Amino acid sequence: MRSIRNFVIDVRQVPAEKSQGTGIHWQVAQATSLMNIVFFMSTASNTAHQGIWMENGSGGFMGDLVFNGGKFGMWVGNQQFTVRNVTINNAQTAVFSHWNWGWTFQGININNCQVGYDLLTGGLTESTQSVGAVAIIDAVVTNTPIFIRNSVPSNNHLAGSLVINNAKLNNVQTAVGVVGGATVLAGGTKTIVSWGQGNVFKGTNTGATFTQGDISSPNKPSSLLDSSGKIFGKMHPQYASYAVSEFVSVRDNGAKGDGHTDDTAALKAIFAKASATMPPRTSASDKRSISKAWSVIAGTGSNFKDVANPQVVVSVGEPDSQGILEISDMIFATVGPTPGAIVVEWNVKQPSGVLGGAGTWDTHIRLGGALGTNLQAQQCPSSGGGGTTPCYAAFLALHIKPTATAYLEGLWAWLADHDLDGNGQVSLFSGRGILSESAGPVWLIGTAEHHALYQYSLVNARSHYMGLIQTESPSPSVPAPFSTNSAFKDPSFPSGLTSSWALSVTTSTDILVFGAGLYSFFTVNRFHSFVTRQPMLILIDVIEL
Repeated sequence: MRSIRNFVIDVRQVPAEKSQGTGIHWQVAQATSLMNIVFFMSTASNTAHQGIWMENGSGGFMGDLVFNGGKFGMWVGNQQFTVRNVTINNAQTAVFSHWNWGWTFQGININNCQVGYDLLTGGLTESTQSVGAVAIIDAVVTNTPIFIRNSVPSNNHLAGSLVINNAKLNNVQTAVGVVGGATVLAGGTKTIVSWGQGNVFKGTNTGATFTQGDISSPNKPSSLLDSSGKIFGKMHPQYASYAVSEFVSVRDNGAKGDGHTDDTAALKAIFAKASATMPPRTSASDKRSISKAWSVIAGTGSNFKDVANPQVVVSVGEPDSQGILEISDMIFATVGPTPGAIVVEWNVKQPSGVLGGAGTWDTHIRLGGALGTNLQAQQCPSSGGGGTTPCYAAFLALHIKPTATAYLEGLWAWLADHDLDGNGQVSLFSGRGILSESAGPVWLIGTAEHHALYQYSLVNARSHYMGLIQTESPSPSVPAPFSTNSAFKDPSFPSGLTSSWALSVTTSTDILVFGAGLYSFFTVNRFHSFVTRQPMLILIDVIEL
C-alpha cells in the first residue's frame, strides 16, 4: 500500500557522473503506484543519472510519467508490472531491464534517445534469470536509432518473449536488434502492426514453436479504444478543479470511521444526500469517492455468514444504473468469518460517449491479513490450526454485472497469504476472485490472488482488455473448502486439477489479454514447499470463446 504522485523530481544538481542522481528507488510489491511525476536529469554525455531504479519486487502499476534526460529513464527489474502512458525524452537508454517475469507497457512515447529498450536476455536458470517477457502496445518512437535491443541473439530458442503491437516508428534505424549490431527487425519510418519473438503455444498442445516475426494481431473492439485507435487509458482522478465546498466529508456527516462503529446507515445517508444535491444534469449514479489514505469499508456480521446465500457488502451503483462513478484510494474488506460475502458488486455503466466514466484507481479488495479483520496469523496460522470455519474471508471478491462497464486501474483483489500487520503466513479461504459477465467495455489492469475456484472468470463477456494480469494459485485443492455454485456460473474442474483456474473464459468474445503472469507455486502453504513443489498442469480454461 504505497503510492508516490504529483511530484517534479529534479536531480540535475547532482554531478552528472554520479549515479546518486536517482529520482526514485522503487523496490515494491502489489498495491503500489507511481503517477503524475516528471523527472529531470542531466543530458551530459557522461551522465549516470536515472529516473527510477528498481532491482527487485513483485509489483505493481505506474503511469502518467515523464522522464527527461539521464543515462536511464527507467532501470528496472521486478517480477511483474503494468506501465501506462509514459514519455521518455533525451535519455541515453529509455528503459533498461535486467530481469522480470512479465511487464506490459501501454502507451509509451520515446523521443530522441539512443536506445528505447535495452533488455538483458537469455538466462535459463534461477541464478541467471533475465528478462522473461515484455509486451509493448501502442508505442511511438521518434529519432531513436534502436527501438529494442536484446543482450544475446535468440539462436531459435531464446528464453522469454517479446511482443510488439501497434508501434509507430519515426526515423528509427533498428526496430529489434542485438548487442553487437545484429539486426533482427529492420526499422525505418513505419508501423509495426504485430510482431513477436519467443515460444508460441496453441490449444492444448504442450509443444512450443519458436517464432521470430509477424504474428496475428488480435481484434480490438472500438469500444476499448480512444479517438486515436489506441487502448483507452485514464489518469487517476485528481479533482484539482473542484472547490473545497464541493467535497463532502463522511466524518462530518455522521460516520465514525473508528473500525468498530457500524457506519452503514451514515454512509447510505451521505450518498443519498449527495445525490439529492447534485445538479439536474447528473443522475443518482454520478458520484466520486476519494479516500485520504486507503480508508477501509468492511463488511461483517450475520448477513455474510451463509455460503449458500451470499450477500453483497458494497453495491457500486444500483442494478442497470448509468452515470459517472469514480472511486479512488479505497480498500474494500471483510471482518471474518464471512463465507457469504460478495465484497463488491459492480452495477454501473459509463455514460454514453464517456470512456472510463465508471471506474476505480488505486482501489483494492484486501481480504484478511490486517488488523481488525479477525483473519490474521493469530486466528488462522499457516499450519491450518485455525480450522476452516473461522477463516472464511469471502464468497466472491468482485462481480461485474452484465450491463455494467468498468475501468479498473491498479486493482488488487487479494486474499492474504501473509499477515501485513503481524508475523508469518496465514491460511485463509475465499471462494472466487473476479467474475465478469459484462458486455463491455471493461479494462482490467490489476491482479487477483489466492482464491479457491478461480482468480478471473469471464462468462458471456465481451470487449475486455486485460493487461497485465497476475495471479497466484492458493494452497487448498480445488474447490475445497467451497463447492461450485451454478447460480454464479462457476467453472468445472477436470480430474487431476490440483488448484484453481487462473483464468476461465466461457462463451465470451473479444477478450484481449496483453500480458499475464499466471503462477502456480505450490499446493501446501509453506515457504519451504517451493523447493519440491508439484505444479498444476492447467492454468487457463477457454470454452466457446
